[in-house]
Amino acid sequence: MPKINMKLHFAWLLAILLGFSSCEKSPDVVPNLRSKLDYSLLTTATPYKQYFIDAKGDTTVDLKSGNTHHKMFQALNYYLGAAVRDNKALDANLMKAMYANSANSFTDIANLKIVGTELNTSGLALRNITASSKSSTEAESARARLDALLGEMATVSNSYANTASKGVAGKLGTYLVDAKGIETAQIIQKSLIGALQLDYIGNVLLNTGLTANNYTLVSGKKYTALEHHWDEAYALLTLNPIYLAGSTNTVRGTSESFLGSYIWEYNKASYANFHLAFLKGRAAIVNNDMTELKKQAAYIRNESEKAIAAAAVGYLAKWKSGTTDAARAHAIGEGLGFIYSLRYCTSYNVDAKFSDDILNALINSPNGFWDLTNDKINAASEAISTKFKL
Repeated sequence: MPKINMKLHFAWLLAILLGFSSCEKSPDVVPNLRSKLDYSLLTTATPYKQYFIDAKGDTTVDLKSGNTHHKMFQALNYYLGAAVRDNKALDANLMKAMYANSANSFTDIANLKIVGTELNTSGLALRNITASSKSSTEAESARARLDALLGEMATVSNSYANTASKGVAGKLGTYLVDAKGIETAQIIQKSLIGALQLDYIGNVLLNTGLTANNYTLVSGKKYTALEHHWDEAYALLTLNPIYLAGSTNTVRGTSESFLGSYIWEYNKASYANFHLAFLKGRAAIVNNDMTELKKQAAYIRNESEKAIAAAAVGYLAKWKSGTTDAARAHAIGEGLGFIYSLRYCTSYNVDAKFSDDILNALINSPNGFWDLTNDKINAASEAISTKFKL
């Protein structure tokens, strides 16, 4: 039997092992699709799309889906206002169709630069992304609640010619309220700020969505799934290329709606940092820098939630400072909507019970708004301020 050359034997084994290892990709190695981006290039004056381009110079940013959802929200909100603006009864089925994007329900709104056919044919719907971070049961419950509120809004709108009083729906000043003095339109708007914008941006796109693929391009697109998640979050927050450009603590420099507006109004300490946070997070995706990405996502989530909580407390304070029933009813309507939305503040570990307990203590009485007292308002304000360390 021939002798085995041990050196050759080990060399042969080593070659085989090296061959196997060279065929395997290390799970820690992430291929870069883009050239590294220098964070120092980014400033508060940098338009969102400026630096996010591919090797051919084509943009890798697509804001259409986020902007479409934003415009759908604007369109639905605009229709809600018609009861007061145009003194007319609203159509419950039309509002529910707009919420679900069915039956070609959207029409042109020139002053908002909304083209109805673009929304109708988009394949997107507000209803589909409402409470989408929750379980299917919880999400459907939240969506059914919105459908019910839209039905209530139609019922209340039939009273546009009445003067509201305890037990009677109608107008208090220029605000339309139900028989318990609650401004239903405000409940709907603020509930959607939380259940749709805050939840989808903060709890989906900038949270669980951060695990999306960043290795390969989405088929037929110039972006990865992770890049698109981040872009969609920005586009759902604002329609502007620079969020809150030129804003000061006393003057909002851009036209913003919903969450984008209330971040400026109720988070004065942080609103000026939001645009740069979005830019740095997007650059971190380009650089495959997960540490920076998670840092910027956490900042956006935390500070957005803080704005919602501060808005709830702020409107409770406006109820106390209001000098007319109309002013107080409008304040509490906005406040109640924001209190409902607190349940989507997951960075602060808030759940549905926390917001429901506050809501029930405030208005779960026969006459709702008309039964409010300073003690009820103070207890609600203290609970929220304590939870969010305001």
